[in-house]
Amino acid sequence: MRIGVCEDDASIRRVLTEGLRYAGHDVVAAHDGAEAMRLFTDDPGLEVIVLDIGLPDADGRDVCAALRAAGQRAPVLFLTAYDAMHDRLSGFHAGGDDYVTKPFDIREVLVRLAALARRSAAVEPPAQGLRLDPDRHALRMPDAEVLLTPTEYRILAAIAARPGEVVRRRAVVAAAWPDGAMVSENTVDTYLSRVRRKLEEVGSPVTVHTVRGVGFVLR
Repeated sequence: MRIGVCEDDASIRRVLTEGLRYAGHDVVAAHDGAEAMRLFTDDPGLEVIVLDIGLPDADGRDVCAALRAAGQRAPVLFLTAYDAMHDRLSGFHAGGDDYVTKPFDIREVLVRLAALARRSAAVEPPAQGLRLDPDRHALRMPDAEVLLTPTEYRILAAIAARPGEVVRRRAVVAAAWPDGAMVSENTVDTYLSRVRRKLEEVGSPVTVHTVRGVGFVLR
């Protein structure tokens, strides 16, 4: 994989880049938020990004949000010195996909990055021209396209993989968030509202319906 790494601590950055390269990955490294924006924004080949939250010039969550706004859809693994619920959830809301707390084991980072890559696998829902592009995290109809965040993409992909069938809420959470993440019903519903708006935006003939007390269905 081609992996972007942004970490201001030189020793940690070296451990990450050397460990990832030893595992056979191509690494693009940045030391602060400004360099991450410069290197990562226009790199369509990035498959995943490792992003420190405590950068010297910016909060990594703000950098993530800016990358998303600029069109970078690669899944983001946050590095954080904090493990409080607020810090984890704020990272997810900023467009992040997983997190690892410091100090970390490079083996865990490798496993989590591989999991993020797997969750971005292709899904093509058979819904009258509706398609999901896993490379750009785009939602497409023949004459329209809209970009999804990685979390939005995984939510829709999990539901679209079984069109017409009810997908249980817990299955959607398991597909869209990392293992062990505490995700409230309100958070899931907020993301689904965004997904529905984007389906409407491209003129999709189907949308995601909530089956109260059970889950969701694409029809």
